[in-house]
Amino acid sequence: MVTRSLVTDVGNDILYGSSAEQTLAWVGEALARLRRTSSDIVVTDLPLASIRRLSEATFLLFRSILVPACRLSRAQVLERAERVNEGLAGLAVAHGAKLFHLNPDWYGFDPIHIRPSLWRVAWQEILGSGLSTGADGLSLLEGIKLYFKPPERQWLFGVERLNPQSNSALTSAGRVSLY
Repeated sequence: MVTRSLVTDVGNDILYGSSAEQTLAWVGEALARLRRTSSDIVVTDLPLASIRRLSEATFLLFRSILVPACRLSRAQVLERAERVNEGLAGLAVAHGAKLFHLNPDWYGFDPIHIRPSLWRVAWQEILGSGLSTGADGLSLLEGIKLYFKPPERQWLFGVERLNPQSNSALTSAGRVSLY
């Protein structure tokens, strides 16, 4: 079995007001922690192509729906996202991780989330064909459990919640932790 660790879903913090430097510091911490348990780490970049395709009006619509408190302009978000993207490449090199460039075709109207119909294809590409997925891969129930698994630390309504990570076992013999 191949054990592979993954750093993905980076960049949402930009819309919540985090600087590129803070976001990259968090990724660096996650990479250092993952390095202690795995030598095979994949870091995904940001979906910059789909973000760049947004018109000003569409950007404002998404920003207003997803993060109503955000007042960053499209230009500010793009500038921070580009700095984070450059930093991810440097962190991948520094931590001996693979950098995976996301496929712009995986994104539709929503510029930052992979279309659900392409999740399986995307994850197979991101994680690579060498990953043991079992005969049928994840069951629907297992996929739903993973989707809703909370990260180790999160803030809800200004209150920090700690969720110990137990490296949830998958039926395919893999393990998942969210930091």
